[in-house]
Amino acid sequence: MRILLVEDDADLAQFIRKGLKEEQYAVDVATDGEEGLELALHNAYDLLILDIGLPKLDGLALCRRIRDKGNMTPVLLLTARNTVEDKVSGFDTGADQFLPKPFAFVELLAQIRALLRRGSAQQIVQLQVADLRLDPASHRVWRAGKEIALTNKEYALLEFLLRNKNRVLTRTAIIEHVWDISYDPMTNIVDAHIRALRAKIDRDFSPPLIATVRGAGYMLEEPDAPA
Repeated sequence: MRILLVEDDADLAQFIRKGLKEEQYAVDVATDGEEGLELALHNAYDLLILDIGLPKLDGLALCRRIRDKGNMTPVLLLTARNTVEDKVSGFDTGADQFLPKPFAFVELLAQIRALLRRGSAQQIVQLQVADLRLDPASHRVWRAGKEIALTNKEYALLEFLLRNKNRVLTRTAIIEHVWDISYDPMTNIVDAHIRALRAKIDRDFSPPLIATVRGAGYMLEEPDAPA
């Protein structure tokens, strides 16, 4: 499960991120509302945790902007204010739940588990490009009707490529999303996994779908329809 945390308190953000990583969640962190909006609209997340008191774009406005774009990812709002009026304002923007500050980490975990269970009950749409199909619910992949066995990292890489089809993804973006670590220019972990993925979904099929964009990264391309 991947979570976006938008929190401008650096110490609190680090504390939450560290705790969630220990619980096996992958976590991206943004420190202001504008950065949070950019990440939320261009990446696939299972949950958004938004502080209300954010610079540039506050949490309520951020939640409203996300919902206006049709993004229905569950949203948990963190707030130092806990009045009825604040909650009404938050729910009116499309938030799913509130957690007042200060809070115990176990309480945050309970809220996260509840929202993720609620989100998983929603219909999950299969991802597809050409004759390549991925089912996020069952973690199964097919090409030309043939089921393909992938490792966990190969699956996560393919899902990231599919959710961003026709967009160039840098090695930095890939490694930070799929491996949740900072990119080291000396590592070839991304290239090695791309080669392994190509061997499984491209080598024996046509057309090849994973393109190398020289000097930039990789892209999963939607092939042109036949004339």
